[in-house]
Amino acid sequence: MTISIDRSALGIRGSGPASLSVSQLNRLVAQMLEDALAVQIVRGEISNLVRAASGHWYFSLKDAGAQVRAVMFRGRAQLVGFVPRDGMQVEVRAQVTLYQARGDFQLMVEAMRQAGTGDLYQQFLLLKEKLQREGLFDESRKRALPSLPKAIGVVTSASGAALRDVLTTLARRAPAIPVYIFPSVVQGADAPAALIAAIEAANKHGLCSVLLLVRGGGSIEDLWAFNDEQLARSIGASEIPVVSGVGHETDFTIADFVADLRAPTPTGAATLVCPDRSELAQQLLRSLRALQQAWQRLIQHNEQRLDYAVRLLRPPSAQWRERRLLLRALALRLQAGFRMRLAREQHRYDRASDGFSAPNLAQHQDNLEAVLQRFSVAGRTQLVGLYERLTQLEQRMHQASPQSTLARGYAIVRQADGAVVRAASQVAQGEPLTVLLDKGQLDVRVSALGLK
Repeated sequence: MTISIDRSALGIRGSGPASLSVSQLNRLVAQMLEDALAVQIVRGEISNLVRAASGHWYFSLKDAGAQVRAVMFRGRAQLVGFVPRDGMQVEVRAQVTLYQARGDFQLMVEAMRQAGTGDLYQQFLLLKEKLQREGLFDESRKRALPSLPKAIGVVTSASGAALRDVLTTLARRAPAIPVYIFPSVVQGADAPAALIAAIEAANKHGLCSVLLLVRGGGSIEDLWAFNDEQLARSIGASEIPVVSGVGHETDFTIADFVADLRAPTPTGAATLVCPDRSELAQQLLRSLRALQQAWQRLIQHNEQRLDYAVRLLRPPSAQWRERRLLLRALALRLQAGFRMRLAREQHRYDRASDGFSAPNLAQHQDNLEAVLQRFSVAGRTQLVGLYERLTQLEQRMHQASPQSTLARGYAIVRQADGAVVRAASQVAQGEPLTVLLDKGQLDVRVSALGLK
């Protein structure tokens, strides 16, 4: 067996054979014991039993050849259904560990029963193994519980404390959910058959979304009815999901393994099957806020799309104006480029002039003037071409404009709804029309129709 030790969690630095303090050594041994040995069932005779004022039990377990110290803390000791004493044969379920303060090897006991129940426990193990081989405990066959059951069924004793705990919890968490009680005896020889009948009645009833199978704590004999094979098969065959809440947290029965979900106590079972109404209200509020935010984001997104579409829907005249401005800007950039080029050439000329002798200055001056003349002519030619293109574009835009058509003596006739009249068949005698002229408009009425 290989044991992995987390040295850093124990406060031990490095991985080499560094020296350990006594505290570190004991922590290391305690971790090794707890990691290497799972919870064990140990049989022995009680000796040197001490019931401390704190409620904890300190004792030794011994047999003919050895003994081991043991401790059972108050919370676990209160669940034992009998009063232990020296010389009593018991079986304990315990975690093997080390009491670090003294370096004592000990058992930390979680549950205790009298050794006379060993035969029952052996039967329990045999039945558990049998049903497990059949697949009755497989997670794949277990069903998920409804998030909000329409009704809850409870199979338990009508006079037991378990029923009161369940009803109190359900009334506090979800008072609006109906609860159906299927009473049954939960202890004794007749209990398995009664429990099976109650489960079958709940399935026949057909109104419950989930079924609670609950009982208070007790000894293994008290809970033995829930280790019945036929009861286990009835739970597995139930069409309604079953939640078991039998005994205390440390008690396990066959019903717990075959049920769709196991709760540590009856109260825990009631808590598992229904959400708290305050939690539901908070969840609903969170969902509402999320929906409002999503709706607001959707509206904002659509508004942005609408704004973008409006910007794209510009009239042709605006587009022509933009192009005209762009053309003018290009002309200005061209002029500026010419001026910059002339300035650079002037600068080059000035630098070159410094190295020339006086007799050659006039010749270079003539060359510069010629260059400047060529640049000037080229610039004017370019500007004239751009101006002519701009003039042509303005003329084409003016010719395409409806206003130029009206200026030539034509008119646009519209009906009362704004539709343009293109044929006499579109109008009726006596219908009012609007005639749009180059300057102003006329409101007329059709006196006669001349159809061709």
